[in-house]
Amino acid sequence: MDNPESLVTTEGDLIQGCYSRSLQLLKNNSTPDGIIACARSKKAVDRSYASIFGRDAAICSLGMIVSKDQELVHHAKTSILTLAQYQARNGQIPKYVKPELREVDFWYSGCIDATLWWLIAINFYDRFFPEERFSEELRPATDRALNWLFCQEHQGVFLLQQNEASDWADIMPRSGFVLYSNALWYHVKKLYKISTADRTKRYFKTIFFPFDKAIAEDRRVRILMHYIRNRMRRSDFYLSFVNFSFWGEEIDVFGNILSALFGLAYTSKASRMADAMFNLKIHQPYPVKVVHDPIREDSPFWRPYMRRHRQNLPYQYHNGGIWPFVGGFWVMLLAKLGKKELAWKELERFAGANKVNNWEFNEWFHGITGKPMGMTGQSWNAATFILAFHALRDDIHLS
Repeated sequence: MDNPESLVTTEGDLIQGCYSRSLQLLKNNSTPDGIIACARSKKAVDRSYASIFGRDAAICSLGMIVSKDQELVHHAKTSILTLAQYQARNGQIPKYVKPELREVDFWYSGCIDATLWWLIAINFYDRFFPEERFSEELRPATDRALNWLFCQEHQGVFLLQQNEASDWADIMPRSGFVLYSNALWYHVKKLYKISTADRTKRYFKTIFFPFDKAIAEDRRVRILMHYIRNRMRRSDFYLSFVNFSFWGEEIDVFGNILSALFGLAYTSKASRMADAMFNLKIHQPYPVKVVHDPIREDSPFWRPYMRRHRQNLPYQYHNGGIWPFVGGFWVMLLAKLGKKELAWKELERFAGANKVNNWEFNEWFHGITGKPMGMTGQSWNAATFILAFHALRDDIHLS
């Protein structure tokens, strides 16, 4: 493991301090069964945050692996194995598990992205420790997971379909073909050498960016593209979701970042998207606001459940709140595009978010005021900071 004291020279004490505290937070939040979502407290336990979440633990494992800290690498592997132990018979990975209670939760409308991130984490572990043949050990479980995902895939356009509120943004009304989930699906297909990856990419580009010059082979997709093009203004960004006759134009920042990061956008388009995000100030006061134009109560897309706990109001939570862990993927995208100087500055902003209130590692912040919100001691804030740091310093990438 690198000595945190020697990690940074020109970027300042803030990055150095955040790296050291990130390592410690991840160790504090690790249990014999794996990494829990945030620091244990009564509130965290009552809200089930002190659990091993499929997506959270998988994302955390990426940063824990690149840290090369033996203790964290061990906990990353344990997290993946625990999720495999509680895999459903049909192959789905749970939203979260509480091993101490043998409790498994799959969420109200199902949780599609836990399975995707879990598959990504296994492949990532294999890259760093090929001698362990980890993916071979888990081959039956990964085969079941892939089969479950294929059962969610539209057989004409090779994209996943899902319900509302069934991915990480679990109080958002995106449904049908969802940008975020399908960016992950394409990445999984590439990692696991699935023969239909190119078809997924082709339909991804035409459905989520209906202004693409390519002509879709599928007749229904051509009709859908024509319908959307005639009813919206051209944008630099991909649509957040596309359903039968409606779609999302709020700009899903996380989904767009992942699309560019995983190679679904040409480099020139990815660079334009990053420049446009800067112009929209999605990185202020901290990186990043996960929605640029929040859904408001007078919108046809507003749902009563978005008022739950008064949480998903405009510029809050998934509806335009700032999520520091997504800032880690933002830094990785800038690094991939060769914008290294900007990436280091954004990593410092990310560290600044984690430092608020004496290093609380807050879950999210209000998108306008920057007020810290949600749970404290958030594991994936620490893990994606570590991951982004190594993406910058060591040219680590996700594929």
